[in-house]
Order: sequence, then C-alpha cells, then structure tokens
Amino acid sequence: MRVFEAVPEIQTLGVGINLLPHSVSELWRLDLREPLDATAIRTGALRYHATDGKTIWSEPRGIDAGYPCPQYSIHRGELQQILLNTVLRELGSDAVVTGRRFTHLSQTDKSVSAHFREEGSGGALEAVDGDCLIGADGIMSTVRSGFYPDEGNPVYAGQILWRGVTEAEPFADGRTMVMIGNNALKAVVYPIAARPNGRQLINWIAERAIDKALPQNKGDWNKPGDKADFLEYFTNWHFDWLDMPKLFAGSEGCWEFPMVDRDPVARWSFDRVTLIGDAAHAMRPNGSNGASQAILDAVALADALHDETRIEAALKRYETARLAATAALTLSNRQTGPEVVLQMVHERCPDGFDDIYDHFTEAELTEIADSYKQLAGFTTQQVAAAMRQPDE
Repeated sequence: MRVFEAVPEIQTLGVGINLLPHSVSELWRLDLREPLDATAIRTGALRYHATDGKTIWSEPRGIDAGYPCPQYSIHRGELQQILLNTVLRELGSDAVVTGRRFTHLSQTDKSVSAHFREEGSGGALEAVDGDCLIGADGIMSTVRSGFYPDEGNPVYAGQILWRGVTEAEPFADGRTMVMIGNNALKAVVYPIAARPNGRQLINWIAERAIDKALPQNKGDWNKPGDKADFLEYFTNWHFDWLDMPKLFAGSEGCWEFPMVDRDPVARWSFDRVTLIGDAAHAMRPNGSNGASQAILDAVALADALHDETRIEAALKRYETARLAATAALTLSNRQTGPEVVLQMVHERCPDGFDDIYDHFTEAELTEIADSYKQLAGFTTQQVAAAMRQPDE
C-alpha cells in the first residue's frame, strides 16, 4: 500500500478537530492511545449557550459520560502527524510519496492505474499500477469528479466560518466544549492542547450567516481571514466564564472557510476504485463528526478487503456498510444536527429566558442530543458493543 500526497512537504498545520468515542475506540485498537493522550484534550463536557451566555443544555462527554474510551479534541496537524508516524512505522518509509497530484485514472479487470503530475514542476509522471485505488482527496476530490463530472461546486450553506487558535487560560474545567448563539451568529470553542505554563491552546470558530455566492475560485475557500469581518458582531459576548472578544484578539490570525457539503450520491465504488472520507461524503461540521466518520470508513474498508477475495466485492461491501449511514448524517447536519437546539431557543425565547425549563422539557433536550448520537453511531451502548468485538 502507498499513499500519494499532493503537497511537497507534510507539515503540522491546521486548527482543532474532534474525535468522537466510536472513532477513538478504533484508534485505540491501533495502539494510538498513548500518542493521543500525550497531545489531545479528553473532552469531558459539551455545553450549549444562548447569546447572553446563559446555559441551555449541558451533558458529559467521553469517559465522563460512561464511554469505555474518551472523546478527544486535538490539533488537526498533530493528529495527522500521529497517523503519518504510524503508517511509516508499519508500512515503511516509502509508503508515503509527497509532491504527487492525482490527475486521472484508468483501469482494467485486473488492475487500476493512477496518473500523477509532480507538484510544482508540472512534469508528467508514469502511471502507478495497483490492485485498487482509494480516493481520499477531500471535498474537491479529483477521483470523485471523474465519476461525477457534472457535479460542480459543493453546496454552500449561506454561512462563513473563521477559525483560529489562541493560547489562553483554561475556561470552565479545561475540558469543556461550548457552542453559543444561533444560526445567524455562532461561536464554538474548545481546548485542544495543554501548555507547560498552565495555559491551553484553545480552538475557536466564529460563524456568520452571509448570503452571498460561493466563490468560484476554490483557492478562496481556505485562506487567511480578516477578523474585521466578524469581530463587531461579537462585541458584547463577554461572559463571566469566557470573554469571546479577548479570545479572538489573542490569536495571531485566522482562516476563513465557507460552510459547504456535498449532496449524497448513489455509489462510491466503481470496479477497483472507491471513495472515502470527504471525497465520499463531505458534510457540514455540525455535530463535530466528519473526521470520526472518515475513520469508521477506513475500518469498514479494511475489514472488507481482509475478508473478501475479490477487490470489486470488497469495495461494494464497504459501500453497502457505509453509504446510507453517512448520507443520513449529511442530511441531518444540514438541519444543524444536535446544534438545532440553539436555533430552537432563539425562536422560542426571543427575549431571553430565566429558566430554560419554562420553555423546554428536559426530555425534549435529551431527545435532541440522544437522537443524533444514535444516528451517528456513538451511543454508549454502540461504542461498548464495538469495543467488545475481538481483534481480527
């Protein structure tokens, strides 16, 4: 097995990412518990707040919620480095080839050929032959576009995200993730690493509803952002447990992203080729579930390739196991997933609230949280059952 990566040099870049317990259980089975614990935060609670800072709902997460393994919040680049180190250790130093941008493929009933160009030089490279090809090339997947040439750009949700990280004093208990606001204006904040000085690296997301056309230049979808585009909307978000303007101001910069996803498609697997992760099912970040679903894809694909004698049968088995589940999750995330409670509070309590239970029952709030866990496959029962399965 070989991985071909477009960038010439792999660097520890990015901001925060979450790993839910059902994906963590699989990473632990790969003996990654120690490196994850060395850099990540074990998330202990998730809280939803109105724009005045009042608590709507709070629930324990990970070990604190009775799971057999934690939920992690981690720097995306650190997670990628852990996975890269594991691949190089298990598969050899030549398992990852950088500076190779995929252009197209061709296949016969016996093999598939991947064609690349050398990034930066434009030079053509010879095709690389293999038994199968896995397209893990993200929301703008070139592999996917070869099978869906008329699909066009991703679907824009009408919201822009600015993301950054700030070294600051811990808030709450230092292990809490918070979501504040509503569909028009929202912030998501959680710690992703501890610092020796007692401070933490805290990931933040500022989100605004902006009704504009999606930029046609995909290079504008992951670019340095301008805090002036959102800071004025959060001016009054000074809470006794977290000062949002101060947190935003403490970062060196930020990145700007449109909130986008892809429509679910009827199939991912085409003879000896299949799609995985965002290339298969790019979804909105509501529910903090995209990375976890990609990990579950990888497990299902590995199991199918291990058990089936024919590549085509293995890829179809993987598709059958994962396509419908991720399609349902993608559509749920378009309704903001479990974060729908923020908008519900905004609509039911336009003048704020003194006691949330004057407007909601506890059963209603619990159902919103639990139904999403069930759909996404990470109830405590589901994760415990998966962890009891013997290693193959």
